[in-house]
Amino acid sequence: MIRFGVNVPNFGPESSYDALLGWARFAEDGGFDTLVVSDHVVLTPEVAAIYPEPFHDPFVLLAWLAGQTSTVRLGTSVVLLPYRHPLHTARMSAMLHLMSGGRFVLGVGAGWSATEFAALGADHTRRGPVTDEYLEIITGAWAAARVDGPGYEGVQTGPRPPEGRVPVWVGGASRRAVRRAVRSGSAWHPINPDLDWLRDKGLPALRQEAAEQDRPVPELVVRVKARLQAEPAGPGRPAGVGTLDQVVGDVQALAELGASEVILDPNPDEPRPRDYAAEQRQLAEIRQAYRAGDAEPAATR
Repeated sequence: MIRFGVNVPNFGPESSYDALLGWARFAEDGGFDTLVVSDHVVLTPEVAAIYPEPFHDPFVLLAWLAGQTSTVRLGTSVVLLPYRHPLHTARMSAMLHLMSGGRFVLGVGAGWSATEFAALGADHTRRGPVTDEYLEIITGAWAAARVDGPGYEGVQTGPRPPEGRVPVWVGGASRRAVRRAVRSGSAWHPINPDLDWLRDKGLPALRQEAAEQDRPVPELVVRVKARLQAEPAGPGRPAGVGTLDQVVGDVQALAELGASEVILDPNPDEPRPRDYAAEQRQLAEIRQAYRAGDAEPAATR
């Protein structure tokens, strides 16, 4: 049975700590499997045009929510790896996984904002290779008691995660991202993919890459928009946008493509006043409608 997650808005003027705790209670009490939050470090005008202030740090926020929850999985969708030293990311991720009782998932991506890279002194043009390099360092630091790397030998990063591993969801739709997912990820995590592209190009590329690397095909965990409307959306609509029947159909299509989990994302494409209660009702409605249909005998559908 497909799992459901929710992308919690950890940014914007409505994202008070009471509101964020309310989202965690909603996810856990509402039967969602995973709660994820996003990542930005510096809100340049380019970033703030999509993600208004304040933007809460995902590691600090999830560490707090780990102590306020007991069953829901906690993750990032996605941490932008080039923004932090990989040994620091390895340390924080391992500690979060341990502190939460094994409930943390590290979703990773390469980033996109050139102005944010510049503000952090990072190289936007090399974000792909740097993400590959950093992910190798992170997974190596989890697996070994001491690690060597550029500028350091025999260092320790802190507590190691159980079995030397934290689950990793690799975001991105490029061929490099697909290669990265096969090499280092427990799941491929495309965000807002076109479903036809996913079926005809994305998944075949994933399977081909797995065959070339002689590795297992990672799980498929997809994040889609979650915006219900009264009237049907027309051709070219993004997955997750439309009537309840349309959105449930999108989830069913993803299940048929082999997705193990769908992350529902209520965030708008550009800043606007938010009604969290209304968004949560829609998320619950989507999950419940899919579960109800999934429980029906096939002959009655």
